[in-house]
Amino acid sequence: MKEETKIWLKYAKENLEAAKVLSDNELFNPALQNIQQSIEKSLKSLIIEFAIGLKKSHSILELKNILDTNHIKIELTDDEIDLLDSIYLPSKYPIGSALPNFYPDKEITNACLDIARRVLESVELMLLKK
Repeated sequence: MKEETKIWLKYAKENLEAAKVLSDNELFNPALQNIQQSIEKSLKSLIIEFAIGLKKSHSILELKNILDTNHIKIELTDDEIDLLDSIYLPSKYPIGSALPNFYPDKEITNACLDIARRVLESVELMLLKK
């Protein structure tokens, strides 16, 4: 595995750990931000490892499409991608909650944590098999 890939994975794991700590302390909006960042960095680690060419994007959909185009499959449903992409800007800036129509809570944060864990585990497994 490339050294740069290892660094991206380390940061993805740190974001996931931070999200757990924040969620445990009922800081759901910043937890969601860290969840989104964990998934984004996990996907970017694959782009780096497989020398696809890293594109500056925070869109989970765009990153997944880049991977799909290069025959690297990550299991994320359209609904999961929509949810994750709805988190990025609103969770970084005080323009309302991270999710449309309601404020983030434990239930949605836990669901997103599960997605992030699944993606990170999938990415790590893919990189081990490479």
